[in-house]
Amino acid sequence: MNPVKPGQRVMTELLKSITSMADTRYPIVDVHTHVYLPRYAAELRARTSAPRILNWTNGVKTEERLLILDGEPSGGRPIGPHYWDRDEKLEFMRKHGINISFVSSANPWLDFLPADRAQTLAHELNNNLEEYCATSPPAEGFSGLKTLYGFGLLPLVPDVEVSTIIQTIEHLKSLPHIRGVIMGTKGIGKGLDDNALDPVWDAIQAARLVVFIHPHYGVDSTAFGENDNGHVLPLALGFPFETTIAVTRLILSGVLDRFPELRLLLAHSGGALPQLSSRLASCIQHDPIVANRLKHDARYYLGQLYFDAVAYGSEELTFVSRTISRASTFKNGGGTVPVTGSTRLLFGTDHPFFPPLEASQKWPSVESNLAAIRGMAGGDSKPVHQANILGLNALRLFDLLNQVYT
Repeated sequence: MNPVKPGQRVMTELLKSITSMADTRYPIVDVHTHVYLPRYAAELRARTSAPRILNWTNGVKTEERLLILDGEPSGGRPIGPHYWDRDEKLEFMRKHGINISFVSSANPWLDFLPADRAQTLAHELNNNLEEYCATSPPAEGFSGLKTLYGFGLLPLVPDVEVSTIIQTIEHLKSLPHIRGVIMGTKGIGKGLDDNALDPVWDAIQAARLVVFIHPHYGVDSTAFGENDNGHVLPLALGFPFETTIAVTRLILSGVLDRFPELRLLLAHSGGALPQLSSRLASCIQHDPIVANRLKHDARYYLGQLYFDAVAYGSEELTFVSRTISRASTFKNGGGTVPVTGSTRLLFGTDHPFFPPLEASQKWPSVESNLAAIRGMAGGDSKPVHQANILGLNALRLFDLLNQVYT
């Protein structure tokens, strides 16, 4: 008989109490929240091309704007203290009842830098983020935990030495409040299916760091036509489609077969991957080039992934949960433990993006995500599953569950 691990014991006791007491307090944890640290903002202000922070004048009003891609609509987005001020982050959390946040640098990370500068800035920003988190107050009601933890940065740029990336991972292991890394879809220039990344995946897996895969580039903007639709098409469609393609390529390359203990968290509920997973499996089955490449049916791998719950609708989240739940039935050879979809979904806000029009308001984007989780159908509506999605899944994923009530 296998011994029960301390984290499993805490989880069992928490879930028992949640099942028996509807008013039991459990943490709300945000896994999708960004920051532009002051050092990073200064780097962007010094630039003359995208990505950059620039002064933008509209009539008599001058404000700073963030331009992350050339040709971005509306001259970029208004940017202010809520992008970098920790007090603003903590006040946002207080207003929405969020106990703990896992903060990540926002796109485009270090993608635009030469390799030597990317390495230096990654080291400096990781140290800055550790201090930002380590000096945050204890989580209200959960004093064994801090309010803030972080995803670090890796110098993932073309021409970087893979050994340099490994050194950065080793450095992250020495920073106790950095629990993962945020990663775009380009890898070191050729995508996440690049075999040159295998030593990186191996080191991340060994370090038990969570990889938050987040889009930045979208898809070819010519597909959006000539009408001015603001940021709607790039954000609503371009970002999720980018994630869908990148993660599908990663699956097809066999990364999840070679590194089955990788902890990959997908932004925006995995884009269209859950919806298209059966179509993907069918295409693989009928293509002689890839038909025998993977150990399992493509749908199995969805049960190996984690998904943020930034989808804004109960029906969408319920669908994602049910798609994850069936994953174990597609394991070749059987013998796997069934996956409960709700254990792979994690609450997120996407702060500081999508602010309300009135500063005093709660953020409609956050309230929509909370309502979507609380309105999920079937078994996902039970208190135990709600507690998982809203916070306990995150603490288990980041190896912090045993500190909840320390």
